[in-house]
Amino acid sequence: MPNYENLYYSHSSFADQLAHQFVRSVEIDLHSDTKGGLYADPLIWRLSNLTAGANGTAPWYDPKMYEPGLKVFHVTDMDMNSICHTFIECLQQLKVWSDAHSTHVPILVDLELKCDAPACGHGGVCAEEATSWSLDRLLEVDREIKSTLPAHKLITPDDVRGRHTNLTLEETILTHGWPKLNDVRGKFMFYFDNDPEDTSPCTRIRSLYRSEGHESLQDRVVFTNSIEGDSDAAFLKYNDPTGTGQAEIQRLVRKGYIVRTRADTPIDTILNKDLSMYRASWPSGAQIVSTDWPAYGMAARYDWDYAVQLPNRAVARCNPISAPEHCSDELLEPSG
Repeated sequence: MPNYENLYYSHSSFADQLAHQFVRSVEIDLHSDTKGGLYADPLIWRLSNLTAGANGTAPWYDPKMYEPGLKVFHVTDMDMNSICHTFIECLQQLKVWSDAHSTHVPILVDLELKCDAPACGHGGVCAEEATSWSLDRLLEVDREIKSTLPAHKLITPDDVRGRHTNLTLEETILTHGWPKLNDVRGKFMFYFDNDPEDTSPCTRIRSLYRSEGHESLQDRVVFTNSIEGDSDAAFLKYNDPTGTGQAEIQRLVRKGYIVRTRADTPIDTILNKDLSMYRASWPSGAQIVSTDWPAYGMAARYDWDYAVQLPNRAVARCNPISAPEHCSDELLEPSG
């Protein structure tokens, strides 16, 4: 039985997260909607006798929900509202903030491709397009990113490989490293969150995205959550930094990968007031420390003053594992 307390939180606007919560990595849940309107009248509204549409009684109305394109929300038919309802709208919001703060460190965007249909047996969405990702639907992610963000705002696998076209993506980052910080200020890097070895029809994300001659993500926009030793390996997800996890993340960071870990898990960290992941995540050297609690007050309903933030309102820090000796936290992101 799912713990519905996992739904008892919400996030501020992207502008607020970036400007006031000092966030530089955001997560966006994507749902495919090739025809439009698939998610416009969720079951939770109908069970509550709420009607969708411009003149309906539902809590919100967005005409773009009736148009084809990638939609953004947490759980199909249950947890539907978000700070932006379409992927393009989310990208537009991020771009507006970025254009006004052009010296920011790269913003790393976690894309979780969803294929949930939890209310299918109860009258909710259970159409095929909600529960699988074809290659064309994956490439729609690329298309919407490129239609909203110009090339100079992106860090793509081809940008990282650069002139090293004879090397795989992994060989490039392990041999030549990543672009220098000053060359990627004001840019976005996207990566898929989905597990790299999942071969179910629902989430064959990585194998499809790499297919047809794109093993090193040539001509792709998004980095995969990959496996060490594979040609597309540049970003790796290692969610548990505790125990042996911390040393493993440190090893991967030393080699040259970008690693994402977590400071907490929904919702056990909060209910158990367990700081083990939080304490292990910082010395791990993972470049991305993910949390559902970026601001003080979000955990107040659980009688705990918990938030995940760097000291002194910083948005980034010199990596404890891989940064050069001359690195200075204050110079990573100048104000303005």
